[in-house]
Amino acid sequence: MSELYVGGRVFTGDRRAWAEAIVVVDGRIGYVGDVGTARRLAGAGATEVDLGGGLVLPGFVDGHAHVLGTGAAARQADLTGSGGLAEIQRRIKAWAAGAPEAERVQAYGWQPSEIPGGRPTRAMLDAAVPDKPVYAQSADFHSIWLNSAALAETGIDATTPDPPGGAIGRDPATGEPTGYIDETAMHRLVWPVLEGAQTDADRDGFLADALRGYRESGVTAAVDMGLGEDDLAAMVRAERAGTLTARLVGHWMVEEHGDPFAAVARAAELAATHTSPWLRVTGIKIIVDGTVDGCTAALGSPYADGATPGPIWAPDALAPVVAAADRAGLQVAMHAIGDEAIRIAIGAVEHAVRVNGPAARRHRIEHLEVADPADIQRLAALGITASMQPVHADPAIQDNWRAMLGDARVERGYPWPEMVEAGAALAFGSDSPTAPYPPLHNMFVAATRRSASDPALAPNVAAYALPLGAAITHATRDAAWACRAEDQFGRLAAGLHADFVVLDRDVFALPPEELLTARVVSTVVGGRGV
Repeated sequence: MSELYVGGRVFTGDRRAWAEAIVVVDGRIGYVGDVGTARRLAGAGATEVDLGGGLVLPGFVDGHAHVLGTGAAARQADLTGSGGLAEIQRRIKAWAAGAPEAERVQAYGWQPSEIPGGRPTRAMLDAAVPDKPVYAQSADFHSIWLNSAALAETGIDATTPDPPGGAIGRDPATGEPTGYIDETAMHRLVWPVLEGAQTDADRDGFLADALRGYRESGVTAAVDMGLGEDDLAAMVRAERAGTLTARLVGHWMVEEHGDPFAAVARAAELAATHTSPWLRVTGIKIIVDGTVDGCTAALGSPYADGATPGPIWAPDALAPVVAAADRAGLQVAMHAIGDEAIRIAIGAVEHAVRVNGPAARRHRIEHLEVADPADIQRLAALGITASMQPVHADPAIQDNWRAMLGDARVERGYPWPEMVEAGAALAFGSDSPTAPYPPLHNMFVAATRRSASDPALAPNVAAYALPLGAAITHATRDAAWACRAEDQFGRLAAGLHADFVVLDRDVFALPPEELLTARVVSTVVGGRGV
């Protein structure tokens, strides 16, 4: 059974960038090229699909996502773009009033710049909802804000110690928690309480919601950066039920506490087990530092306020874990935002190469927001993928980021072209739910360095903008290559899965603002319209 797609313009993301027609046979691409050849190959019995003058692109591959977290956030109070404390409180109060049966209120998306003094307190949330726990995740998901009831539910009080790599905000006079909790303190003390309240049905719903959003926006594959047992179990249930409509590739979360080597062994076991076209485990994820916004990214020079936070993983602890994963044939993805964390991550890969010898490797560093030019050259020479998220460079969310650095480093933020010029693979994603995942808006930021939410704002280091074709390629072909899927999807080429999207207009022939209003009229995965 074959389908012939004609009547549009096709951007292949392959060596021959443009085509007129696609032939799909049993869910795979049989031919991409001119209409005449396509008709002969498809045969008289082929089903012909008129693209209506639309633009065909390879299906977008979200190179860095938190899939169930994306679905979960869709059910929470959205604080994105609140602009100030009063609006944050209003939205939380309104959400609570609209869900009186909810045992707790969860929200996400606030920025430090929206809070007086940059540090939220439990009293601020108590003023909105005093009678049930409130958990408000920051926009970068590296800190969380609790009201008094939530602090009581988690058991966090003046006697609770700060875990290594994280902090509980405290009143300097009394030592009582203020309600602001970051990094590993959040991971170990708060998230287990929230995750423990979730059921399998909840997680199945989160996954379904994320997949629905992917279908509507043209995401045909996503790389989950932080898989755990419960999330993976939900994905397996969906795979068995035949309800996955995007291909999922997972990196198993490995934390610095506990037994990271056991976690690496578990990842290797899962990588050998989950190898289907719909669900695959390919490696591990390690968080080396925090964020610039939270003043927890590890930098070689102090922040504007003189702070010099260290990494979450010490180099001598990180290197042997990376080497163990490398030896097991796993991909290693390391969250490293600050230049010092980037150097530590590169050093860990160097160690793995030294102790394990020659091998086919495809390790990655995630985010790379503040990168030294010399380290960009080092990572490129080692074959490390630069996994970055254009939407994080949106000028609308840069005020606090720039203020925290406060010097010339702000003019080198998110240096995508430097990665390409150095010869590194550059893979684009969204890091949702820390940022919106719709790819066309992400491509607008990549191609203009302007804001997708407020295009009138001045560009954020305009010299780092990319040509639109290059941006789309980094979000399709290169993101697929970065998760070892270049022979499966990411391009429109014979033999690959027929994963593509159809837009209602040719954004290549129009001003970049058209990316903000262009519509995905069809998302096709495995030859099937989803």
